[in-house]
Amino acid sequence: MQRIYCKSKIHKAKVTNVELDYDGSAEIDIDLLESADIAPWEQVQIVNLENGERLWTYAIPGERGSKIIALKGPAARKAFIGDRIIIISYVIASAEEWGKRNPKTVLVDENNNVKQIK
Repeated sequence: MQRIYCKSKIHKAKVTNVELDYDGSAEIDIDLLESADIAPWEQVQIVNLENGERLWTYAIPGERGSKIIALKGPAARKAFIGDRIIIISYVIASAEEWGKRNPKTVLVDENNNVKQIK
């Protein structure tokens, strides 16, 4: 049997930009993506801590070191600049494949700098 597990997340990232006139996605600093083991173009769920909104989209790699977290297209309607969000990636695996792993959690500060990786 296959199950869906939380693979990793970027916790309390701050939205730095919203751009409605775009096809739709989330642009995320490639450094943050790599820290959380999220691949460019991978599907992610975004949860807005300010308003409870949840959405599914994909991660576009943003400029390295830019600290950008930009919601684009329809996703731009789900947050304002400055909102804190959680970006979650999932994996489909059997219980044997997943084993006793825990999700990787990347904690960031108010400027989207990595504070800690659990």
